[in-house]
Amino acid sequence: MIETPQFAGATKTNTSFLTPLERRLAPAVLPRIPSWLETYHLTMLTLVWSLLILLFSHLAAHDIRWLWGVSAMIFFQYVTDHYDGKIGKHRNTGLVRWGYYMDHLLDYFFLCSVIIGYAFILPERSRFQILFMLAIFAGYEMSTFLAFAATDRLKISYLNFGPTEFRLALIIINALLIQFGTRYMIGGLKYVNIGGAVGLTLLIYRTHKVVWDLDMKQKKGLAGGED
Repeated sequence: MIETPQFAGATKTNTSFLTPLERRLAPAVLPRIPSWLETYHLTMLTLVWSLLILLFSHLAAHDIRWLWGVSAMIFFQYVTDHYDGKIGKHRNTGLVRWGYYMDHLLDYFFLCSVIIGYAFILPERSRFQILFMLAIFAGYEMSTFLAFAATDRLKISYLNFGPTEFRLALIIINALLIQFGTRYMIGGLKYVNIGGAVGLTLLIYRTHKVVWDLDMKQKKGLAGGED
């Protein structure tokens, strides 16, 4: 018998480009995770990776090659974040509500560590753009969780772009920074922020339409029940 989760946050909707590949890899990876490594260990490791991202970013301000260390931490965070819930389901040892809360809270810490880390290596004149970037990407997270509260659907990918693609983009950006320096990133920040703001505006508009339609259907249902 398949039990339906009693907590809606236990399931996510992810239609990103790399999701099919991740699903094929999971059956091979999950049995190989050591038995002493539990789901809550994997979740809390995001805090370790985030602190190390800050450390390596600070060192990268003096030697840009430390960004390889940042990229390694981003990859490790992907592994532990991707498999923490899956290992809990695989072993039936997951903490669903605790995992939902801590996993997404620590995702925010991870996002902050990456963006603050870039503030370490970019000139002071770029700090406003960095602050704006943090506000924009935090807005995506806020919209996601508010939409979940309103619709009972936790959608974590948009236009086939999800958390995995976001981390991959960060690793590619770091490689380009090591190869070409920060001058291109300084000039490109405003365009990233403009694109991010446009995307956030479209996301909010689409979400508002979905929530509006749900409310209108409920109103029509209530009105029909009174007849």
